[in-house]
Formats: sequence, C-alpha cells, structure tokens
Amino acid sequence: MGIADIISLLGGLAFFLFGMTLLGDGLKKVAGSKLETVLGKLTSNPIKGVLLGALVTAVIQSSSATTVMVVGFVNSGIMQLSNAVGIIMGANIGTTATSWVLTLADVEGQGGFTSATVFALIAFIGIVLYFFCRRQGQKNVGLILLAFSVLMSGMQTMSSAMDPLKSNEAFLQFISAASNPMVSLLIGTLVTAVIQSSSASIGILQALSATGAISYEVAIPMVLGMCIGACVPVLLSAIGANANGKRTAVIYLYFNIVGSVLFMAPFYLAHAFMNFGFMAQPASSMGIAVFNTVFKVAATLVQLPFTALLVRLAMLTIKEEKSEDEEEFEENLLDERFLDYPPLALEQSGRTVVRMASAAVKNLNRSIELFTTFSGEKYEKILGRENVVDRYEDTLGSYLFHLNSRGLNERETLVSSHYLHCLTDLERISDHAVNLAGLAKEMDSKGVSFSPDGLEDLNRSAGAVMEIVSLAQQALTEEDIDVALQVEPLEEVISTLLEGMKLRHIRRLQSGVCTLELGFIINDLINNFERVAAHCSNVALAVLELRYADLQFHNYARGVRQGDQPEFRKWLAFYQAKYLKLPSTAS
Repeated sequence: MGIADIISLLGGLAFFLFGMTLLGDGLKKVAGSKLETVLGKLTSNPIKGVLLGALVTAVIQSSSATTVMVVGFVNSGIMQLSNAVGIIMGANIGTTATSWVLTLADVEGQGGFTSATVFALIAFIGIVLYFFCRRQGQKNVGLILLAFSVLMSGMQTMSSAMDPLKSNEAFLQFISAASNPMVSLLIGTLVTAVIQSSSASIGILQALSATGAISYEVAIPMVLGMCIGACVPVLLSAIGANANGKRTAVIYLYFNIVGSVLFMAPFYLAHAFMNFGFMAQPASSMGIAVFNTVFKVAATLVQLPFTALLVRLAMLTIKEEKSEDEEEFEENLLDERFLDYPPLALEQSGRTVVRMASAAVKNLNRSIELFTTFSGEKYEKILGRENVVDRYEDTLGSYLFHLNSRGLNERETLVSSHYLHCLTDLERISDHAVNLAGLAKEMDSKGVSFSPDGLEDLNRSAGAVMEIVSLAQQALTEEDIDVALQVEPLEEVISTLLEGMKLRHIRRLQSGVCTLELGFIINDLINNFERVAAHCSNVALAVLELRYADLQFHNYARGVRQGDQPEFRKWLAFYQAKYLKLPSTAS
C-alpha cells in the first residue's frame, strides 16, 4: 500500500465512524426517548427483555450504548439486576443490524446504477430534506439519510483502499499468523476495545474481506473477539456505579465470554476431526454478517435459561457495598448516563425530589415531637437528616444545571424549573425543622415548659402545620391537583391560627402565667411555623403551575391567593371548622 492508499483508508475510516455516530444520533432524534424510557419500565419477562433490547440497539446502532443505559437503570434502582440480563442479550442481537446494512456496499445495481450511485442519490435526498424542510422531524429524516450515505461511502472507500493488501507480502504473513484462533480472537478484542464499538470493528472486518485475503479461519474468531471487546466501554462506564451497576457490566462481559467459549470449544474440536473446508475460503461481507447474527442468536438461546446463574456469578464477583447514608441518601438515582436522555434524567430527578421531600417532612414531624418529649438521640438524628437534605439539594441542583445545558424542549425545561423551585422550598422546610428542634432543646436545657393552655395552642397549631406539610408532600409526590388545591386555604387558616396563638400568649404573659423567657421561644416557634406553611404553599402552587403551564395560571394563582376560587372557599371553610372551631359551610 502506498501513501495515497493509507490516506484513503484513514479517510474512509473517518467517514465510516462519523457516519455511524451520526446515524445513531439521527435515529435517536426520530425515535425521541420513547424506546429508552420503555427500557426503564420493562417487566421481569426475560423474553420481552431480549426483544426490546434488540429493538433499541437496532435503532441506536450500538449494543454498548444500550448496555451503558441499562447499567444506569440498575445503578439508579429503576430496574432489577435480573431484568437487565435479557436486555443485554437482546442488545447483542440488535447490534447485528449494522453488519447487514453494510452488506449493501457489495450490492451492484443494473443498467449502470452502482451502489455508489444509489448512495449519492440518498445523500442528495437527505441534504434537500435537511436544508429545505422546516419541520424538525423531516430534518431528522434528512440527517439519517445523510448519515447512511456517509457511512456507506466510508465503507466503500475503506474497501477500495484495502484492495492492494491482497498482494502485500507483509499483510499476508500477518494474516497467516492470525490464522491461530486465539491470536485472531485477541486481535478482534483489542481492535474493538480501542474503537469502542463492535459494529464499527465488524464493519472494518467486512471492508477488509473485500480484499479476498481474509478467510473464515481468521474472520470467525475475530468476530468473537470483537464481541468481547465491545464490553470495554460498558466496563468503563460502570466505574463509580454501585454494586448492582458494576454487576450489570460484568454480566455483559461474562455473557460474551461464555458464548465464545461455548462456541469455540465444540466447533474447533469438530474442525480438528472433520476439517471444515469452508474455513480456508475467503470470507465475504455477507458471510461475516450471517455468522455474526447466528452466533449471537445462538448464544442468547443457550444462555437465556441460565440468567439466574449469570446474576449469581456477577454477585460473587462484585461484593455488596455499604454506604453510611444508604438508607437516607440515594445518590445513585441521579446517574450521569441519563443526561443524554432528558426524559429519563427528569424522571430520576422527580424520584430524588420525592425522597428529599420525605426526608424534609420526616425531619419536621420529628422536631415537633421534641416539644412534648425531648430526646437527645432524636435531636442528633434530625441534624443528621438535615445534612442528607442538604446533599439532595446540592446534588440535584448540580444535576439539573448540567441537564439544562443539553438542549431541553419547552416542556422539559418547565419540569426542570419546577424541580429546582421545589427543592429550594423543601430544603428551607428542613432548615425550619432544625430551628424548631433547637427551640425544643433550649426549652429542655432551661427547664421551661408550656402552660396547659399554651400546650393546647401548640398542639392545634402543630397539627395544622403537620397536615399542610403532608398535603404538600402528597401533591408533589403524586402530582395530585385536588390535594394541591387544599394547601392554600389551610395556609390561610394557619396564619389566622398562629396570630391567635400569639395574642393568647401575650395575655398569659400579662397575667403572669407564662414567662418572658418562654415568650421568646414561642415567638420563634410561630415564625418558623409561618415560614413552613408558606413554603408548602409554594410547593403546591408549583404543582399547579406544572399542570396549567400557560398564561392563565398566573390569573388563577392570583385568584387563589385572593380567595376568589370556589374550591378555595370550600376548603377554607373546612379547615376553619377543623382548626378555628368555626361552623363549617363546606359540603
């Protein structure tokens, strides 16, 4: 090969890899994130897992990408480890679609229409759609056609550049050495590990087969090695994942190694006795595609009944990891692998907000309990849980910041903004819980307590505050509009309730029933209760805004604030009767 051939080969490889990447991106844009989202909601049926894994991989053109997503699912708790095995097996089958597409490069048409002419026509149609169509869907189709033509042009360029190799003495000696199955398998593994795509490496092998110098004796074990090499990017992606995330990556490796061993042992034993004649024949692009598909389908059929053994093997390899805050802080929910798939990232962000809300509400309830029965141990737990809430705020805030830089659509931007607003209010609720716990500790250390009337006021106000926090949590967790509508009326009742509590305390202070020292504590307690109710109101309005994301919402919110809505008046009367002992007019 001369310098011109080497440059042509490198250029063809560049076009090939770029076309493959562009094709995968274009297909993902057309499919949206629906296929990826379905993966996360997969049932435990392994056959469905295989079919779905094959479908998704055929669309995004990469078994590694599918498996990396699955590692993210398992790592974040969306999917069970046992459910992931079927998808991994299906991903191996789905990736064979690329090798079949590449066989088109060998197809010649009639009447002077070569494959190059067809690809040029496809490229022209693609560029017309991409530049002259206004709809994004049509532009994406144009991008797919362009990517396909670039991919196939690169394939043909590589094949042409490699043509002189069939008479190159050094190359023929190298191929002769590679006729050893283990050497060929190792070469396939290393090449794929570097390129990080079995589809790309098999495409290169198919281009090389056009020289006629590659026999099936070399091609077959090389394909097996390429399957194993495809595990490298998945293993790298599992660095930093939890135990189950790492186990998912290891299962992918074991599946390909076991499949290769189960094929090579009986096949080469039979070859040694029967001497398969086709092994010495030149491999074709079609033959490589056939073997690639047959091997992966057979490996799946053989190992599918033994998925439990693969899971067990992975669990023995990767031991369970314990985290100090395992029960409280679920950092793995926010997996960076999902940032490229905004719907999944937002879904996980929502799960994190729900967990954060649970921790904040639990903190508030525990802090209120300290006023009647103080416990130093419970006080320390409240402080520890506050650190967990702060970690949620920092981690989720940073995650959403990175997500917002990924070009979200209008709805996704609204949801992201919704979560950002809510996490701020939830963190402030937990802050007020710590403040209340501090007041309870101060009362305990100073030996002061509420009078019977003061304790009654505290219990009534605390009951209303705990209810509004529970309502806000339920509205946020379930995105329940009906529950969200109850928060604002209760917030107004709490405001009236706390004002009455303050006035009654002043009277008790004037009559000498309560001390001035306790008065400062009660004043701080009332202020914290008011702020908690206000933050709950913000959360409920954020839930309503997410549902009614239009200009009319601001008029609606203003009406709610002013009590102009019938639903508001209904619940206002209900909570007035419940906490202010006023006659109820609510039906």
